[in-house]
Amino acid sequence: MNGPDDEPDGVARAPRIPGPRPAADDHADLTGSAAVATPERIEEPAALPPLAPLPPPPPPPPPHGVLKSLLGAWALSACSPEETQAVEDHLTVCAPCADEALRLRDAVGLLHSERDLDLDPLLRSRVLENCLGRRPARIPVPSWATPYDAKTARLDALLRDIGESEWHAPVRLKWFEGERPVNRRTTVAGVIGHLLTVDGLVATALGLDDPLGPKATEVAPSERTEAYWQGSYHPPTRGVREPWREQSHTLIRTVSFAGRGVADLTVTYGDFALPMRDSLLERAFECWVHADDIANAVAYPYDPPSGAHLHGMIDLAARLLPAALAGRRRAGLASPPRHLVEAGAPGRSLHLEVEGSGGGHWYIALDSPAAVGSPDHAVAQVAMDGVEFCQLVAGHVPPEEAAAGQDGDREAIRDVLFAAASLSRL
Repeated sequence: MNGPDDEPDGVARAPRIPGPRPAADDHADLTGSAAVATPERIEEPAALPPLAPLPPPPPPPPPHGVLKSLLGAWALSACSPEETQAVEDHLTVCAPCADEALRLRDAVGLLHSERDLDLDPLLRSRVLENCLGRRPARIPVPSWATPYDAKTARLDALLRDIGESEWHAPVRLKWFEGERPVNRRTTVAGVIGHLLTVDGLVATALGLDDPLGPKATEVAPSERTEAYWQGSYHPPTRGVREPWREQSHTLIRTVSFAGRGVADLTVTYGDFALPMRDSLLERAFECWVHADDIANAVAYPYDPPSGAHLHGMIDLAARLLPAALAGRRRAGLASPPRHLVEAGAPGRSLHLEVEGSGGGHWYIALDSPAAVGSPDHAVAQVAMDGVEFCQLVAGHVPPEEAAAGQDGDREAIRDVLFAAASLSRL
């Protein structure tokens, strides 16, 4: 008989293969008990958070017209943050608005009274030049009066910028007498008083009030200036600016409404006289020269006149040179004429070549103020820069140092250069 574990006879069985043993470190029972395998737990995936809603699309930018209308507020920093961002985004793609925004932002600097405009002189010059050159005048100012109008406006702009103490800054006025330079010390306010009193000669010629009063008898510019400086106005203060500026405005208005005949009206300056058209050009020249004196005294940047105005001033000086040369001959300060010429006939001449802005060519009659300068009779030539020539005429440059180029009759050159310096005066 077979036991319970015995197989029936004649039946082959496969060998018994034991199951795998658990690893010693795989939850083994160290006591020797059988290890029970625990089914591995499968973690459920965590639930995904709900998706956030998409932000709304940004609003479209304001139209061009709205952004352009905000440029002024943007320049003043008066826009909201949203408006500021919209304007600045627009400026990156719109060139005309960018240019306008730059001009407005620069102009805002002029609105801050606590800021010294000397810190940005180029902006001041650009704004002033643009206003004087493009703004249509309410009164049609004659072309021969525009240099005086422009130079008084520029000087007034300078005076508005300087401080109270600078009105008493020392200024040394220079001119030429005979064979030597002379000078006189005054202040910024004293210079404006000088311009006021000499411009008063033009005012009286037009029938306007004399700034020295109805009983004034002084005619020569130097006498009038001394009377003002030593009179009840001494020492001059910044209060002189208002009457000077009002007088210059009145002169411009008067000649503008007076008609064509006023251009030939005579203005007397003591020992010489000029027609009104030349007188206002001469006053424009002196206004520029003394404005430059003031600018140097208070360290203020100041540019020369425009080319057209500078050319007119040089032309006036060139036309006055023959008479000035004749006056020096009468005083024994110049060589006698070489030839006797009839009025209107050509005589010896000096070729004056002025270079730079406002330059040109002039032929100065040497033998008689009534003669006509001619290139065919030129015996000498002088070449100079335009501003340097004007400085010579103003008595600010010694005649011996003035000419950059000289050729020909040395005596004639010396006489003309000294005659140019003699055109200056206090």
